[in-house]
Amino acid sequence: MGAVRVPERQRSAREPARRPPPIDESAWRRIVRDVRDELRTREPFPPGPKDLDLRRTLQMVRDPLPILLECYERYGPVFSTRIMHGVNVWALGPEANHQILVSDARNFLWREGSFGDLIPLLGDGLLTIDGAYHRRVRRIMLPAFHREQIAGAADTMVAEASAALDRWRPGETVDVYHWARNLAMRIAMRALLGLDPDDGDTGRRAAHEFERALSFYGTDFALRVLRGPGSPWSRLVAARAELDRILYAEIRRRRARGEVGEGDILGMLLAATDEDGSTLTDEEVRDQAMTLMFAGHDTSTSTITFLLHELAHHPHELAALHVEQDELLGGGPPAIEHLAGGLPRLEMALDETLRLYPPAWIGPRRAVAACEIAGVRVPANAYVNYSSWASHRLPDVFPEPEAFLPERFAPERKAALPKGAYVPFGGGSRTCIGMRFGQMEIRAVATLLLQRYRLEALPGRTMSVRQMPTLSPRGGLRMTVRERGTGAAPA
Repeated sequence: MGAVRVPERQRSAREPARRPPPIDESAWRRIVRDVRDELRTREPFPPGPKDLDLRRTLQMVRDPLPILLECYERYGPVFSTRIMHGVNVWALGPEANHQILVSDARNFLWREGSFGDLIPLLGDGLLTIDGAYHRRVRRIMLPAFHREQIAGAADTMVAEASAALDRWRPGETVDVYHWARNLAMRIAMRALLGLDPDDGDTGRRAAHEFERALSFYGTDFALRVLRGPGSPWSRLVAARAELDRILYAEIRRRRARGEVGEGDILGMLLAATDEDGSTLTDEEVRDQAMTLMFAGHDTSTSTITFLLHELAHHPHELAALHVEQDELLGGGPPAIEHLAGGLPRLEMALDETLRLYPPAWIGPRRAVAACEIAGVRVPANAYVNYSSWASHRLPDVFPEPEAFLPERFAPERKAALPKGAYVPFGGGSRTCIGMRFGQMEIRAVATLLLQRYRLEALPGRTMSVRQMPTLSPRGGLRMTVRERGTGAAPA
């Protein structure tokens, strides 16, 4: 593929693209600063339950959706809630989403919001930087995620998914979430980092340490603020140190041998240059690689799992997908045109899955200056959150919001949605850069699985949703493997 260069473009009075200063990793000092800033705020917060309430705080941590939807009905699209020590502003619905993500995006900082919690692991990746530095890094990285570049990863996705499915046997019970998580990690290791997860050393160790690091974000907040031996924080720090040794050694090895620009995303990041000829430093490559691993691994896992859950409870939708596969694939493996969106019925089912279960369910920001969102005044320095999970379940935007109805995403109906109504990947300049990679991976896994098997929900089992670090089924999702059978007309 060779070096990836960003095309020249006209700019005027460009602000310096400086790397942001390191953050203070002390959770306690951050809490103190938040309380101090709130006490200094003179402008009132939007209406809502702002009193200290431990029960509400616990529910927001475990199951926030009912509270958010109830507040939307009572207070309108912009409201406040107190969560633990601080007041948070929530902005729901198309107008608010579009303002935060597109029309007034520069007034809402990611690094100063709750995404700052990811910095100890991800560093200064695209999820945790703002302003000119974000624009520079994204500009350098974007060519690595063009459609033709991503197509090169399709063979890896198909091979890994096929091998993982070969181990299934009809009649057995599989934890689909953990199966998909392991598969997504293997694909990420190969297609993103170029590491072999079966090498018994570097690749396997990197996968293990990455999972160990991610476990920090799945623990309760009260445990995440603890420091010292044996704490979740100490395990994160140890896993991060081991991951750094692996990644920096791989980066140095490739630079020394001139192995850049070929084969995987890491190579393309090493080769990419900005319009002034500058490249990413080793530390920048490390931070972006870690961010891509985090974003791609968790989101693909969740979407595949929730899709299979919904299809098990909607056999007529599953039958419609089987008909489409028989007509367009004829039993053969999917080609690149199929994985690029050439299975329309599958696309609608995926869109509806992402509406109900957007993996990145919350977009935490902090307001730079006082502003109005959907006509409601919000003070400067306020923590402001949009929530795709809640916005996607507003009945005035999506009728029958709890129902799984893929036809609502037929092309003409999807095009008619208001701006900001459907935001599973964010929007504007912060749209997920790895969206194409993740979607292709999900299509490949779903297509190959549905060609060979169908999955049944276990009798008497219900699924609940866990929020951190991304939406996932609490405790996994066990399902029974059955042979697919023949295609049937949808009911």
